[in-house]
Order: sequence, then C-alpha cells, then structure tokens
Amino acid sequence: MRADLAVVGGGLVGLAVAKAAAEARPGLRVVVVEKEDDVARHQSGRNSGVLHAGVYYRPGSRKAEFSRRGKAAMEAFCDEEDLPWHRSGKTIVAVTDDERPRLAALAERARANGVEVDELDAAGVAEHEPAVRAVAGLWVPATGVADFGAVARRLAERLRQSGVEIRTGAAVTGGRESAEGVVVETTAGAVEARALVTCAGLWADRVARLFGATPSVQLVPFRGEYAAVTGPSADLVRGLIYPVPDPAFPFLGVHLTRRVGGTVDAGPSAALAFARDGYRLRDVRFRDLSETLASGAFRQLARRHLAMGLGELGRSLRLRAFGTAARRLVPDLRLEDLERAPSGVRAQALHADGTLADDFVIEETARAVHVVNAPSPAATASLAIGEVVAEKALARL
Repeated sequence: MRADLAVVGGGLVGLAVAKAAAEARPGLRVVVVEKEDDVARHQSGRNSGVLHAGVYYRPGSRKAEFSRRGKAAMEAFCDEEDLPWHRSGKTIVAVTDDERPRLAALAERARANGVEVDELDAAGVAEHEPAVRAVAGLWVPATGVADFGAVARRLAERLRQSGVEIRTGAAVTGGRESAEGVVVETTAGAVEARALVTCAGLWADRVARLFGATPSVQLVPFRGEYAAVTGPSADLVRGLIYPVPDPAFPFLGVHLTRRVGGTVDAGPSAALAFARDGYRLRDVRFRDLSETLASGAFRQLARRHLAMGLGELGRSLRLRAFGTAARRLVPDLRLEDLERAPSGVRAQALHADGTLADDFVIEETARAVHVVNAPSPAATASLAIGEVVAEKALARL
C-alpha cells in the first residue's frame, strides 16, 4: 500500500496524530497500522480515566503544556461526540503533618502551571470528601474523568469516515528509511509512505529502532493493578482522592477514583511486569524480562527503590495490602469490599543512569518522528500531542 503518512500505533496518541494530519491537509493519504484487532487495547484503554489538570508537572515542560491544551481539546471532543465525561474534582491530601511542606510545594507548582487550587485545612478536606481523614489538602476543581477507550474508538470511527485507513491486526515486523520515504513491513503487508510517525506505546523504543533510530531512553513495563471498591465502601468516595506524592518515590501511590460510569477503584500499584503486555503476575515473556534485568538503568532504579518495589509486589500478591494503602486515605473503607479489577501496564522510560524520564520523549530522523515516551498525562494530552507531532511529520512531506 502507498500513503503519504504512515502512523504506527492505534492508541490515543497515534489516532490523534492521524486526526491532526488529515485535518491539516485534506486529501492526504494517511494509514494507521495497529498490531491488535482493535484500537486502544493497551495503555489507552487500560488506565484510570482521569482528565489531569496539570498539577504535578514541571513548569515549562511538555507535560505541563500538553496537559493544559490537551485537556481542553479532549473535553471539547467529548462534548461534540456526546461521550461521557465530567469534572469531579480531585482532593490531594496530607495525612500527617510532615507531608504539609510537600503539599505546599505542590500548590506552588500547580499555580505556576496555571492550575487553580484551593488549600484546605482538615475541615475543608472533609467538606469535599467527608470520609477522608487528613490534616490538610488541596482541592483541584478542574480535574475530571472520561472514558478514554470510548474516545479512541470514536476517533477511529471518525478517521475512517474521513478516508483514513486503519489496519488492525498488522504488527510491525521491520522497516527501513530512505531519502525518499519509509517502508513499514507488517504482518498484513507492507506500507510505503513519504513520512512516518511511530506511537507504539509499550513497544515504542523497539519500533523506533526498527527504523534506525537510537532512542535516548529504555522502556520498562510496570503493571498497574486496581481493586474495585464495592458495597458501602464505594459510597465513601465522592470524586478523586490522591495522597500527596513523595518525591523519593517514582510513582504517585494508591489513590481512589470514582470513574465516569460511577464505579470506584483503588489503585494503581506499580509492580514490575514480566512482559510488556503482562497484565497478570503469571504473564512472562522471556525476551521482555531478560531485557529488563540486563538493563543497567533498571538495576540502578531497583537498587534505589528496592523497598518500594517489594511493597508494590506485595500488593500484587495480597489484596489486603492494597486495602491497607487505601485505608490510609479513607480509614472506614472495609477490606471485604475490595475485589480484583482489570490491570494495566505502563511504559516507564529510564535514562541510562536509572532515573525516570520525567517528560514526553519525541525523537526525529530525516523521514520519521518517533514518540518514544508518552507517560501520564498522555491520554489527557493526546489531542495536543497529536497536533505537535503531526506538524513535525507534515514538514517532511
């Protein structure tokens, strides 16, 4: 098949790139190739569904910029397409006095990003989330929830209607780049294109290498497990309840989320996955696991955060450990009201020294743009990321 632009990856970012490119150049021949039998089968369809306002991100970073722009675009798209979403607000809580300085620093960062936050005392926290026991908190009214899987499926539907071809069941097996363009070899046949964008999520670094790129980061998979909060305990959660993040640890920690459909989840955890699509503890792929364990970057990360890693693994093995983390925020939550829920896997990018890549990583060659790292808030920010990446790709035509 011949195209002007080939996009590898049928997640939210890949679909958003195709959307932006097709809208910018009517009549452009765009093809999206996706290895699964439908779009959004991995990170885009297996997340907490939160529309992030931009509280946590370094001012001036791509995360901060794309989150702000992308959230507005995502809300507008959901309104236009009559897809469910709403602003439920987020309460970030300090459970102990020694967490107050981190909470104050977070409020300062949020305001630097243009995000409205209200600083709360214990009574103020109780007004928003009566079941939470905390000494202080932040209220972030702009945070919301959406169904990102539904967004991706609607995006795919609209793209097909506009003439974009989406080839599912087309895993990329190889490729090459020349001065004239690229050839994308897939299990469903080859695609020749004048320019290429790769947005392969959990496999983004590998796919970029297939086309001669040398990614500056390595991806390591971490499984995010969830517990469904049911029965009377679900009534204890009004919106989104988050702990104040600990800068010593690379992940946010277990939080409570009332999803757009009204159900409540606790999670996610962040345990090392033994496969890039390792959604269960028993899912093991030798290549994925051996690649992770052989990585000097991962070994350095593991040495620094061994205790945390063992704790996250404990949550994989014991639901009670999940409940203990959730009850730190909501003490009256009953352990018997927790049930295992579907998990996700996040692609965590590491620098060579074992530190986490704290922003989107977009790398370019003569004919290609590779989105190598698109961590949270990528779902929220996807439409904004798509515009920027599409502009880079169109400049190659």
